[in-house]
Amino acid sequence: METTKEAFGRLYGIIQTLRGPEGCPWDREQTPASIRGNLIEEAYECVEAINEGDTAHVQEELGDVFLLATFLGIMYEGDGSFTVAQSLDTVCDKLVRRHPHVFADASADNPEQVVKQWNDIKETVEGRRKKDSALDAVSRALPPLERAYKLQKAAAKTGFDWPDHQGAWEKLAEEVQEAREAADSSKLDHERLEEEIGDLLFSAVNVARKHKVDPALALHRSLEKFSARFRHVEKRMAEHGEAMESASLERMDGFWDEAKAQGL
Repeated sequence: METTKEAFGRLYGIIQTLRGPEGCPWDREQTPASIRGNLIEEAYECVEAINEGDTAHVQEELGDVFLLATFLGIMYEGDGSFTVAQSLDTVCDKLVRRHPHVFADASADNPEQVVKQWNDIKETVEGRRKKDSALDAVSRALPPLERAYKLQKAAAKTGFDWPDHQGAWEKLAEEVQEAREAADSSKLDHERLEEEIGDLLFSAVNVARKHKVDPALALHRSLEKFSARFRHVEKRMAEHGEAMESASLERMDGFWDEAKAQGL
């Protein structure tokens, strides 16, 4: 059985071959910009496998994440920017430097102290610019749903938050009303409606946060539920020889309720 070092070396070698002169035309023409979206996609698929508790699937999807990360590293290595080894050394050095309570003589007895020490080291040792705002720690590159959740959590840590969930529910109701008013206006202002729907979604995320529910995971469950029920409707319509496009909504709703009754 291969060691971890041997397995990574094999992956590294395979990707080098694929990127080489006698390799794969598709792999050779890829750039960091062309596959950056794949990295996000594979990360989400890995998260999905973790959520499902399917370790065999996690093994496969985590391998895809390693593949994309190594692929990117070899691309930068190829143009002389940096080597994969340098990238790995950078993160190893960072881990040792930011864990002096493990690798040196500092002390941190709980997770809160570890986080504070981590941030202090970033500023005082590494010279990272101190954040101008509590929100600066939240990456703008995050997908909107995750970014909304993290922005709200960051703001809440400063005390900018309702004392309980009631305020979040009231704000959600207020935003629903404002969005409906914008949509029902005799002179529809699409830009205003977009803004109001954005506020509505942001408020829904806040409700989830106040109840300690991760909105991304909650939405994922709803998407899976919708997919299962819609597929059931498609199947039942096909069994009855009816086309979805020409059927009545009432007819499809009947099969949707059937799916719900079956626990889909």
